[in-house]
Amino acid sequence: MRARLLPFLLAATSVAATPQVAPSAADLAAALQAKYAAVTDFSADFVHKYRGGVLKKEAVERGTVLIKKPGRMRWTYVSPERKVFVADGRRIYSYIPEDRQVIISEVPSADEATTPALFLTGKGHLTRDFAVAIPDVADATPNTYTLKFTPRRREAEYDWMLLVFDRTTLQIRTLVTGDAQGGQSTFIFSGIRQNAGIPDAQFQFTIPRGVDVVTRTP
Repeated sequence: MRARLLPFLLAATSVAATPQVAPSAADLAAALQAKYAAVTDFSADFVHKYRGGVLKKEAVERGTVLIKKPGRMRWTYVSPERKVFVADGRRIYSYIPEDRQVIISEVPSADEATTPALFLTGKGHLTRDFAVAIPDVADATPNTYTLKFTPRRREAEYDWMLLVFDRTTLQIRTLVTGDAQGGQSTFIFSGIRQNAGIPDAQFQFTIPRGVDVVTRTP
């Protein structure tokens, strides 16, 4: 780990101790939060692997993701099925062309946003919203840190998440969530770009003609 990077991110917290002392989970989480607080936009290719708990279902999907503060995202799945999820800062649009249906829901407020993806958009906070620990990982990726985050408030969709990130740049490489039924969802990111100036137009969603529209209220 470079001696100059983490102290800059943490200021007085100073993660970068001597080489003999491993950073604590709290210091690493604070460094990660500080890193992404300075990121205005983020894009990457991803592989999404899902393993169901009760039914033991397994699936592998691929696509691209664009994220821009405040509160904007576009997840485009291209294989094996096309799906689009767009958050424009106010609403989230979920569209699966094969189903000919668009589901519209409200973007959670900053206090309610504990999902990792919304953290990247500037909503939620890793050290405020989660208890953090360094897990035992048998197959840890070289030159990375892994942190386990447990939501302080009960979440409907997941019980915990892991973030795997580069020791030097702090870029998130892998994001894993798990639920009480044993289901596990893994996103592996590649081709990462940050602060590239993604146009706002990328986060506009036009409802296609002839589809059913379902609006979900909080």
